[in-house]
Amino acid sequence: MWFLLAGFVLLLFSPSLGADPTPAPGFTDDALPLVDRAQHYLVDLIKIDSSNQSETKVAEYLRQVAAANGIPNELLGDNPKRLNFIARLKGSGKNKPLLLMAHSDTVPTGDRSLWTTDPFGAEIRNGFIWGRGSLDDKALLAAELAVLVEIKTRNLPLSRDVILLSETDEENGATGIQWMVQHAFPKIEADFALNEGGSSFDSGGVRRVYQVQISEKIPTRILLTAHGALGQGSLPRADNPLVRVARAMLRIVDADQPVRLSATTRRYLREIAKLPDYDWLNPLLAKLESPVAATQAAAAGQVRAKNPELEVMIRTSVSPTTFRAGSRFNIIPNSAEALLDVRRLPNETRDEVLARFRQWINDPSVEVTLAAGPQMPPSDSSPVTSAMYKAIETVLTRLHPDDLVLPYMSRGSTDGSYLRALKMPVYGAPLFEIDPADNRYHAVDERVPIKSLQDGTELLWQIVLEVAGGVSGGAN
Repeated sequence: MWFLLAGFVLLLFSPSLGADPTPAPGFTDDALPLVDRAQHYLVDLIKIDSSNQSETKVAEYLRQVAAANGIPNELLGDNPKRLNFIARLKGSGKNKPLLLMAHSDTVPTGDRSLWTTDPFGAEIRNGFIWGRGSLDDKALLAAELAVLVEIKTRNLPLSRDVILLSETDEENGATGIQWMVQHAFPKIEADFALNEGGSSFDSGGVRRVYQVQISEKIPTRILLTAHGALGQGSLPRADNPLVRVARAMLRIVDADQPVRLSATTRRYLREIAKLPDYDWLNPLLAKLESPVAATQAAAAGQVRAKNPELEVMIRTSVSPTTFRAGSRFNIIPNSAEALLDVRRLPNETRDEVLARFRQWINDPSVEVTLAAGPQMPPSDSSPVTSAMYKAIETVLTRLHPDDLVLPYMSRGSTDGSYLRALKMPVYGAPLFEIDPADNRYHAVDERVPIKSLQDGTELLWQIVLEVAGGVSGGAN
């Protein structure tokens, strides 16, 4: 295959690489309960600043833990500061491997003065663990590492290999997973993967809805650009590029994106419409599938008024994020550009979006192009018939028999799309229950509830045993 080019040599780096030593991990107590082990790992991981292209420090920590527990592992990559980590527990080979993945990088902290705690202090207070990455994505990484060590410590039989991948750069360019796909895919090739992306919420206190991510919207960065002549601010000009780009941007934002349902969103809407809190959705379902665009748009507008989260499931969304123009208040600039964060539906192509935007703008002086940089690949939804999805569904139903488990498409994106594009199913399990009112992903004072970490680790343990082990049940 294309990723097995002859003569390519993987770059393996020793734990001694890197300028800063990693914290000494406390992994020597084999009797430490699974959930306590996960908490200890998370505290250690938060204390490692991996927000500025320095993920190797995380990889080295993971390597120390794995090596101390006799788990084979490797550090791979072409940048000594940004190495990926993989570890593997061998199974019987009866089934193809299971891949557990969690990225090692975090977003930057932003203005540190806005934080009420040290972003890398991993303070435990008021039932929370505080710090950058506590939610995204080091809680998952800590839980996966703890599960791997638990399996090894108990010497449990496995029906398939279990692989742990901690990849770099998910928050920016996804170069970590791309490097692994291009240069080391056989080391992570699996029947399916478990990743971030799942979530859950309470429906009016009656039932909890557990959302298993099987699909995701596709980030598509689009650039609007206009050019004109420099001019004195006292004389308005018809070719002012700032005005043209601003007008173009507003035409796109103010327009109604077309409604497109997929099999995933159609099932999701139909099922949650059965809940008391969502009975308002029932009369809109048929209208959302009307052949008349105006009827669809009106129904989607009603969905938006009630629940914006649902509306972004059925439409491509647009958020202007950057506007660059001018250098002085009294000079009309000769160029202007705006960057749009477009999250398109998986059943819509980039060319369709670009063509629609150009039509709406209707101004040949404004260029509409894809922004420079990597673009996420399109991919099909992961099937709900796989052993992985069935395991998630089985465990959640066993633990929460009165609640609802549904496959869904997330509005956010992950680097799992690079694996889905290679036909490897990827699932985001709803492991950690987070109050939507306290969702601090990418925000200041990021934190994770300790109980959520514990419950999520136990849930992950049971899912892994369900799909890869010869036994099932909780870890105490």
